[in-house]
Amino acid sequence: MANSEKPAYISLYESWLADGRLNAEAKRELLSIKDNNEEIEYSFGAELEFGTAGLRGIIGYGTNKMNVYTVGRATQGLSQFIVGLGAEAMERGVAISYDTRHKSREFAEAAANVLAANNIKVYLYSDVHPVPMLSFAVRCLNTIAGIMITASHNPKIYNGYKVYGADGAQMSVEDTKTVYDYITKITDYLSCPTPTDEQVKKYIKAVPAKVDKKYYKELQKLTLSKKAVKACGKKLKLVYTPVHGSGYVPVTTILKKLGIKATVVEAQTSKDPEFSTVKVPNPEYKETLTMGINLANEIGATVVFGTDPDSDRLGVAVKNAEGEFEALTGNQVGILLLDYILTRLKEDNALPENAAVVKSFVTTGMAKAICDKFGVTLFEVPVGFKNIGEKIKLWEKDHSYTYVFGFEESCGYLRGTHARDKDAVVASMLCAEMVCYYTYKGTTVFDRLNEIYKTYGYVLDCNVSIQYQGLNAMKEMNAVVDALKVDPVSKFDVYEVASFRDYSKDEKTDMVTGEKSEIGSPKTNCVYYELKNGSFVCVRPSGTEPKLKIYYSVKAQNKADAEAALAKLQTAVKELLDKVNK
Repeated sequence: MANSEKPAYISLYESWLADGRLNAEAKRELLSIKDNNEEIEYSFGAELEFGTAGLRGIIGYGTNKMNVYTVGRATQGLSQFIVGLGAEAMERGVAISYDTRHKSREFAEAAANVLAANNIKVYLYSDVHPVPMLSFAVRCLNTIAGIMITASHNPKIYNGYKVYGADGAQMSVEDTKTVYDYITKITDYLSCPTPTDEQVKKYIKAVPAKVDKKYYKELQKLTLSKKAVKACGKKLKLVYTPVHGSGYVPVTTILKKLGIKATVVEAQTSKDPEFSTVKVPNPEYKETLTMGINLANEIGATVVFGTDPDSDRLGVAVKNAEGEFEALTGNQVGILLLDYILTRLKEDNALPENAAVVKSFVTTGMAKAICDKFGVTLFEVPVGFKNIGEKIKLWEKDHSYTYVFGFEESCGYLRGTHARDKDAVVASMLCAEMVCYYTYKGTTVFDRLNEIYKTYGYVLDCNVSIQYQGLNAMKEMNAVVDALKVDPVSKFDVYEVASFRDYSKDEKTDMVTGEKSEIGSPKTNCVYYELKNGSFVCVRPSGTEPKLKIYYSVKAQNKADAEAALAKLQTAVKELLDKVNK
């Protein structure tokens, strides 16, 4: 076969191998796949897509994987964006943090070097720090941007690169597009500049220790039950696991400052990039909390909580009426924290008159009932905590509302405005404090959850992910969602659809009258079926993983009725997806 007839990915693969700038590790890895056409195609047949969630992919060499060259290229694009903003932006610089994953420190240093080579100041953490502390550092140090090296709760073979704006939230859609345009113009992945020794010395600085101290002080301002903590904190039976991630130091530090005792799963405190004690480092799965549950049974604890590698997600398991531990969903933890925060603020006459709560539109329908009872306004935004951050920024400017809490069903929570991304450190603090509060009142977190259901009615929330594979995974998932928009169904089994939302058009259609109206939401590829009984079904492609996500929120009189309704809805949705996939 003539060279001109070779697939483009083969030519690209060969050009990397022949390039004298390629490091030794990369050369060894690429030589090891020389006879594996499928692996070469995966590595070089596409490029990692840079979006509002940054980059995320499997660690390895090639244009479609996470490595120092894809990180360097992305950082060079960010550097050009910052240089374009002027000398002040370059001087304000960029804060960089990273988690415990394979290559995280290496990628953080690679990013810092590219920025320094462009004469941009860098504040680089000397050790792992979680997402919320990076978000806080951006605002505390007044940097123009931030970079977090993490793949969140993904399996160990992944890593990622998230970019934050000057407000501490993930970079805006507009700025992301500008950075993306700069990145795509860089066709030579190995061309990123290398700083001189003088540039490294002048521009790369350690994040000052005072930033951590200020972060903890901000969290201490958010405590709600000092009396209960004082009475119960030191004798509390509570288990925490950082699951080998970056949450260990900050979570244990803030609990110690508050005087709350938590028994830590010592075997999971090591910064182990293999996450060797768990199948996946995602604490929303009960299996991930197994070691914590075993420890809890030993010491007689009733609550176990854990954080993911970058400590932006909190998973919780509680002992039920039968004495068995069950993992709570992100929705259940969210409504428990929401109910606790609003209850305590009201009890202390500290609930603002213009208080507001923000949740993603795929998050439990229970939130509205709770907010309505407390007279708090609830706002819905698209998936992605940056959208909650946007509301915080807006209200700080116009003072129309006072932000009190935000959450997503994917185990992300934020109280306070110190950070603009989900914060499992403050959520862990609130979780521990909530246990103290209910212990002080002679009850449990599990009992309170059941009381919430009795008060507001039962809501069963569930989400299902359909895994896709290959280079066209994202395209195939989006095609499924697009197909669902063509002729929206009017019912799932016996459950009639009241309205259909097409978030890609920001359009809501009344299924009875046919009347169309604006949703008033940023556009995203997602369809949402609002059912007449107050339940909903939503379908969207994940923005960070090759998964099609289906969300169900089912309202019913009790758990048994909700489970029966969910089964019917899931069967109907499966039939619909089978139909559009034909």
